[in-house]
Amino acid sequence: MSYGDDATVRKILTSSGDTWAVVGLSNNTARAAYGVARVLQRAGKRIVPVHPKAETVLGEPGYASLAEVPFPVDVVDVFVNSALAGPVADQAVAAGAKAVWFQLGVVDEAAFARTRAAGLDMVMDRCPAIELPRL
Repeated sequence: MSYGDDATVRKILTSSGDTWAVVGLSNNTARAAYGVARVLQRAGKRIVPVHPKAETVLGEPGYASLAEVPFPVDVVDVFVNSALAGPVADQAVAAGAKAVWFQLGVVDEAAFARTRAAGLDMVMDRCPAIELPRL
């Protein structure tokens, strides 16, 4: 099942803002997060790596957590496993993000409900690198 209709996908990708925190992004080029971050960057988004290692990735300085990012983030793109994703969604709400995007395979229905109830747009179990060309 997909969470987040096509209109929400379009809104997040085109008008929610261009600063995307990519949670789970490291310099491991074999990971999906790296490829998706590169696609987002090529589409004109500023990516913000968020990973415990706080590595610089694709030329952007990394942060160990969302709370450590010292500027506003528009969209939080979540690449952690489903068991860890809910707290990340809660952190996105606390950080003032406009939208949360759970990647393919990342599903937490309670977090989806909480995030939507907090007024944020949210998409779950979809991939922006797949959705961008469809626009």
